Amino acid sequence: MQFSWYLAALLMCIVIGVSSLLSTWIRVKHGYPIENDDGETVYRTDPDADRKIALLTGENEKLHGRIGRLEERIAVLERIATDPAARTAREIEELR
Repeated sequence: MQFSWYLAALLMCIVIGVSSLLSTWIRVKHGYPIENDDGETVYRTDPDADRKIALLTGENEKLHGRIGRLEERIAVLERIATDPAARTAREIEELR
């Protein structure tokens, strides 16, 4: 009779331990931060992540500059297309 309580307590400890391990594994798999033994939050670090971020930031700045220049060119083309022909001819003559 006494052994049944010990068995129940042992079974509960095993279930709690396995559920804790499973919970931690799921959190790590999906990228959530985990806690170390001291209760501090530990974030997963990827050594290539900083390099990728730097490359993408540089490419992003380059593309923003390119878009700005294209917007300026489109504005000029829209102005040429919508301005009266006499004004466009006058500006061309002024440039000569």
